[in-house]
Amino acid sequence: MTKTILIIVFALLLGAWYLSFLASRLDRLHHRVETSWEHLDALLQRRAAIALEISHFAAIDPATSFLLTAAAYQAREANIIERSDAESALSETLKLIRTQDMATTTESESDILAGLVRITEKISVGITIHTEAVNTARNLRSQFIFRTFRLAGHAPLPMRYAFEDDIL
Repeated sequence: MTKTILIIVFALLLGAWYLSFLASRLDRLHHRVETSWEHLDALLQRRAAIALEISHFAAIDPATSFLLTAAAYQAREANIIERSDAESALSETLKLIRTQDMATTTESESDILAGLVRITEKISVGITIHTEAVNTARNLRSQFIFRTFRLAGHAPLPMRYAFEDDIL
C-alpha cells in the first residue's frame, strides 16, 4: 500500500515537473517572439529614418520626395493595427527610388543608399527569424497537451504581419 502511494506521488510529481518544463519552454518561445519583434521593429524604424534622409536628395524629383516622406512618417508613427499597411507602402515607395537615376549622387548620398541596402538585408533576416519564432510558438501551442493544460496561460497568440510577406 505504501509502495503504491509512493509510486502515485512520484508519478504526479514527475507529471507536474514535465508540465512545468513544457510551460517554461513555451514561455521562452514567447520571449523569443517578443525579442525578435523588437529587433525587427528597430530595423524598420531605422529604415524609415534612412528613407527620410533619402527624400532630401537633390536627384529625387519633388513628387517622389513627397511620397517617400509621407510613407516614412506613416511607417514611423503607425499604431500596431495600421503598421502592416504603412510598412508595405514604404517598401513600395522605396522601390520607386531604385528605379530612378541616381547617377548624380554625392559620396554621402551613396553611403546612405548603401545603408539602405544593408538595412534591407537585415530586415529580411529579421523577418525570417521572427516568422520562424512565431511559427514555432504557434505549432507548440496547437499541440494537445498545451491546449489541454492551458500551458500558455494568458499570453496572446503570436502573430505575423502582412508586410512580412513583402519583398523588400
